[in-house]
Amino acid sequence: MSRPKFVAGNWKMYGSLPTNASLLSAVKSGSSSLKAQIAVCVPYPYLAQAQAELAGSNIAWGAQDMSEYDKGAYTGEVSGSMLTDFGCRYVIVGHSERRSYYGDTDAVVASKFAAALKVGLTPILCVGETLAERESDITDKVVIRQLDVVIATSGVESLTKAVVAYEPVWAIGTGKTASPAQAQEVHALIRSHVATANAGVAAGLQILYGGSVKPGNAKELFGQPDIDGGLIGGASLVADDFIGICAAA
Repeated sequence: MSRPKFVAGNWKMYGSLPTNASLLSAVKSGSSSLKAQIAVCVPYPYLAQAQAELAGSNIAWGAQDMSEYDKGAYTGEVSGSMLTDFGCRYVIVGHSERRSYYGDTDAVVASKFAAALKVGLTPILCVGETLAERESDITDKVVIRQLDVVIATSGVESLTKAVVAYEPVWAIGTGKTASPAQAQEVHALIRSHVATANAGVAAGLQILYGGSVKPGNAKELFGQPDIDGGLIGGASLVADDFIGICAAA
């Protein structure tokens, strides 16, 4: 099955109204003729700006996290229905920074994934191992454990409405990148693991790579048989870099 390539930018906690305006405008004009699917996941306060700037373009937008709850006395949290009010199509769940700094457990991530689906958002589910876990040779165990909690909660068919992003924690913002072969190995593991439950779902599942992707290494990474695009951090804040990565896809 040929899967469309998808590149999603994760702005993390960067941005301001003026810098966002020029970035969005440049990305919009620079990617208008590209065939890859493209999205940007922006900080909550800038969702209205992203919606206004990107409406009618070939670029979708989304958020970087959401609450597992529909509504209630959860000060500081943002629900999925609030995101859909701003036209979001995507939401990142389980990013390694949420897991490591903010205590999002596998169970919480699975609840957020289910809550996203409930309101019609497409979750971008992040999985990946730390450097210590890779050096202990338990990458496979960690990634499968993270996936299995989501599958147990929402069912394997839920992955037809989701995207998975493999992001080795040791390669995020460090300048270190998994080699194309290392990344492909984990992507193939994810696909074959999903296939044990449902081969059709596995064949159609978009699996993105995240971890210091740049225009210079994107083409080789995206050329691997099981890598369907990228979840891009730092390079998504530089219009030329992000457009270059989208063009590679």
